[in-house]
Amino acid sequence: MDPKVLPVYNSDGKEIDSVKLNPSVFDGIVNADAIHQAINLYRANNRKGLAATKTRGEVSGGGKKPWKQKGTGRARVGSTRSPLWRHGGVIFGPHPRDFSYTIPNKIKLLALKSSLNSKLNENNLIVLDALNAEKPKVKEAVKVFSNLKINNGKSKKKTSVLLLLDKIDDNLRLSLNNISFLDLSLAQNTNAYEVLKNRKLVVTKAALSKLVERLKK
Repeated sequence: MDPKVLPVYNSDGKEIDSVKLNPSVFDGIVNADAIHQAINLYRANNRKGLAATKTRGEVSGGGKKPWKQKGTGRARVGSTRSPLWRHGGVIFGPHPRDFSYTIPNKIKLLALKSSLNSKLNENNLIVLDALNAEKPKVKEAVKVFSNLKINNGKSKKKTSVLLLLDKIDDNLRLSLNNISFLDLSLAQNTNAYEVLKNRKLVVTKAALSKLVERLKK
């Protein structure tokens, strides 16, 4: 299988080079099962699990028996905090819990590889030569994506973008943090969920090398 070739753009949006993608990583194969497992994992691990209700023993009050057991003609009741009563406790309600779990690292990496191939197959993978910021200016950072023909119009609905870098200095972080349509991550830390939840993937050459190193193992 011949390696796929992608153009490399500079910050002005001009094609200055090309890069051959490693065929062992970018083979065009998308494993939907691995993606499904990984996405469920990341979403479950992000759940707070803070929902809580009170049982009849936790609701304040209700210590006194409302009426005597026999002789009134009414149903026997031991507490006004019975779940059958208004202001009573909750039967089988939610309680704080931990939703997190783990899956094998091989499946996580396979899901990441599949998500990258998905972006490649959709022509939503863009390779950037490098991205630097001499000063923390958001306007200059936004201009880069406009030059790449991403969100260069006045439409209110912006295309979501994930930018993968090999390292992030303070000036670059301050320039990129306040861009509403942009998610920023390091190539060595990214995952399938981050890649798939954004429409476009922009990756620098150095970050692309980091990704290939991760996925060749």
